[in-house]
Amino acid sequence: MNIPMLDLKEQYQTLKYDINAALEEVMASSQFILGQNVKKLEKDVANLSNVSHGVGVANGSDALHLSLLACGVEPGDEVIVPTFTFFATAGAVSRIGATPVFADIDPKTFNIDPQSIKARVTERTKAIIPVHLYGQAADMDSINEIAQKNGLSVVEDAAQAIGSEYRGRHVGELGDMACYSFFPTKNLGAYGDAGMIVSDQESLAEKSRVLRVHGSKPKYHHHVLGYNSRLDEMQAAILNVKFEYLNQWNELRRQKAEQYNSLINEKLADVIQTPYEDDNNYHIYHQYTIRVPRRDELQAFLKEKGVASMIYYPIPLHLQPVFKDLGYKKGDFPKAEEACDEVISLPMFPELQQDQQEYVVKQLEAFFLR
Repeated sequence: MNIPMLDLKEQYQTLKYDINAALEEVMASSQFILGQNVKKLEKDVANLSNVSHGVGVANGSDALHLSLLACGVEPGDEVIVPTFTFFATAGAVSRIGATPVFADIDPKTFNIDPQSIKARVTERTKAIIPVHLYGQAADMDSINEIAQKNGLSVVEDAAQAIGSEYRGRHVGELGDMACYSFFPTKNLGAYGDAGMIVSDQESLAEKSRVLRVHGSKPKYHHHVLGYNSRLDEMQAAILNVKFEYLNQWNELRRQKAEQYNSLINEKLADVIQTPYEDDNNYHIYHQYTIRVPRRDELQAFLKEKGVASMIYYPIPLHLQPVFKDLGYKKGDFPKAEEACDEVISLPMFPELQQDQQEYVVKQLEAFFLR
C-alpha cells in the first residue's frame, strides 16, 4: 500500500464539475484580476474570521509582509516570532529591514511560549507574530496581554489554521491582523499560490489594499512604495468552490486525528507522543504531528513501506544560516531544538481511509515493537 501525505487528486475528482465551470466563467468574463470572485472570497473569509475586512493577496508570505508594513513596522524595529515555524514568518520581518527576535515554544502545542515572548520585549519591539502551528491556535490571551502592556501590534500567522478556534473565538479575530495561506496543501488550498489578510480595523485593511497594488490610490497616484501582490480571479474562483466544504473537511480531519490517536495509543502510548489539543482550542489538524525517538530512522522505514511522511521542521529558524549574523547558537531555545529532532507528520487529509490509517500504524508498530 502506498499512502501519500495528501491526496489532492481525489478531492479534485469530487469537485471537478464545479471547479471547471467556475474557471470557464472567469475566462468568459475576461476579468482576471481583483474581480467578483476575489470580492466574494474576501467577504466569506472575513465572515469566517468574524472580522469586517478581507484583502486578497498573492500568497501567505506577502500577507505577512504587507501586514507588518500596515502595522508600521520599519527598518530597525524588532518583531518577536517563534523559532519553530516555516521560514516565511521570520523572512517577512527581515525583508522590511526589521529584526526577527526568536522565542521558544510550548513543547505540548509547539506554539510560541508567552513567557519566552515576555523575556524578549525591548524598547525596539514593534510587533509579535504568533503562529497557529499545525492548525491549533497559540495562547492568544497571554500574548495579547503582553502586547497591550507594551503597545505592540499582533499579527496572527494563521497560514495553517483557517477555521480553527480559541476559547470560542475564531482564528483571524484574535489580533490586529491575521494572515492566511491558500497554498495547494493547506486545508483550503488553491491550485497555485494565493493568500489573504483579514482585520477588523478599517485603517489596517485599507493600508493593505493600497500596498498590494503598487501603493496606488487612486490609480496611478502613488503615495507609498507598494508591491504587486494581488489574488487573481482564477485562484479565487477555485477557492470559492472549495470554501463551501472547508468546515466539513476540517471536521473530517479531526475525526482522522481521533482515529490515529486511538490506534497509536492502543500499543504505542509509551513510545509515541500523539498531538496535544488544548481544552480551549478547536484544532483543525492541518498536520497530524507526533513526537518519536529515532525519528530519522523511522522516516526511512516508513518510506520503504510506502508511507509518506514529512518533518515540519528539521532546523529551527535561529540556527538557519541566513540568520547567523543575529548571533544565536545551538542551545538558545532547547524546547524548539528538541522538537526539531523528534517531530514527524503522518498522512492527513479528509479523504484518508480507515484501512490506510491502520496500515500506517501497523508500520509504526513494526518499527517500534520489533
